[in-house]
Amino acid sequence: MFMEPLGLYPMPRRATAPLLQLPRDAPASAPLHRQVYDTLRQAVLSGNLAPGARLPSSRGLAEELGCARNTVLAAYEQLQAEGYLESRHGSGSFVSLELPDDLGPPQPARGRRATRTRRTPMLSGRGRALLATQPDALRAEHGLGRAFAIGEPDLEGFPFADWARLLARSWRAPHPSLHRRDPAGHGPLREAIATHLNAVRGLQCTAGEVIITSGAQQGIDLVARLLCEAGEGAWIEDPGYPGLRGPLQATGLETVPVPVDEQGMDVDAALAETKGMRLAVVTPSHQYPLGATLALERRLALLDWAHASNGWVLEDDYDSEFRYAGRPLASLRGLDADRGPGRERVIYLGSFSKATFAGLRIGYLVVPRLLADDFARARRTLDDHGSIVAQPALAEFMTSGAFAAHVRRMRKRYATRQARLLAHAKRLSPWLDLAPDEGGMHLVAGRRRGAPRDTAMGTGVNGDETPA
Repeated sequence: MFMEPLGLYPMPRRATAPLLQLPRDAPASAPLHRQVYDTLRQAVLSGNLAPGARLPSSRGLAEELGCARNTVLAAYEQLQAEGYLESRHGSGSFVSLELPDDLGPPQPARGRRATRTRRTPMLSGRGRALLATQPDALRAEHGLGRAFAIGEPDLEGFPFADWARLLARSWRAPHPSLHRRDPAGHGPLREAIATHLNAVRGLQCTAGEVIITSGAQQGIDLVARLLCEAGEGAWIEDPGYPGLRGPLQATGLETVPVPVDEQGMDVDAALAETKGMRLAVVTPSHQYPLGATLALERRLALLDWAHASNGWVLEDDYDSEFRYAGRPLASLRGLDADRGPGRERVIYLGSFSKATFAGLRIGYLVVPRLLADDFARARRTLDDHGSIVAQPALAEFMTSGAFAAHVRRMRKRYATRQARLLAHAKRLSPWLDLAPDEGGMHLVAGRRRGAPRDTAMGTGVNGDETPA
């Protein structure tokens, strides 16, 4: 059954791209994927495929041409890397609104005037490939419909008055760390995080194993740079968090999607091909976006693979604070710690963007003790140290108990909103399967067989609860 996270995103109109006709005079030696690439590129340059036009799905175009889907995927990926196409998560492939320069003169569009923006060819191939991993990130951040965005906390519930007093107090009596610039982060904050994780997530870690980062994606980048070689593989969940590909591929890793079912990542499917694999990135406690919990036998199998192959598991525990039923789930790193100190193969990744507000830009890694100094030195090499302005205030926010109290309040608020959303959504039951989730900040709907393809509803629990 098709699953999609609930969020109010405008349904894209399908552009009626002309049927692709491969040139009859193509060289016999030219691979088929190159012929598809050349034909699509020429259609873009000539204006037959206008900027913003939606292309057929890779599967649909492959059926139309009578070729393998991988042939079309290879052509699409090359066009994305060069800036002619852009992939929008959950929507498909589109002609880029801002096209790269081409050495040859553009041909006029048929029957209409071609208009397109040209870019000075200053980026490297690696730079274009990096941008192709998330070409619409900035437009999505500043576009319409943000009130229904998935995973964004309700800022009205955050105690900004108390937060302002903590910030003012840290400025009146600055901590010595403002001058020492520890690349691992503010010492009292690392202590507070370790205490919190030991009590709530069962990590058995110390402050010396905590590395403060400027958000989760910097943590992903550090792990990929320090623990993996360019060309090695990284398993990622499919579907999964779209922000993963950029930092992983920027360090030269090959991302390998692994399907997800009701028990989380299908580890058996991943283990069927382990050659060249170095990293597994998982959300075991609450899979994003489908909400599954990674089954115990799969957790153990993943840990067995990591220990047997000297691989690594990056555990993204992005919203563990918001669980509405049952006991908090044990972390994967806590399970790995039972194998003995010095043998850990799990890196724990967390941030405060869901529990506080995204603009705080504070995340953290919990790394094995033997690697802590290496991670701190790498952090110093890449950007010296993170901003220290908010770290003392956040440390006091946690040690005073205010953070835990805020999480409890928001947990109740989000649970209430989820219940209201489910109540409102009953009228859509002929078209959507929608069930409560024990945690998280969004719900996932399954489209029933026979439902109209444009059936859409939604919201995360951070905004208005009324179905759209």
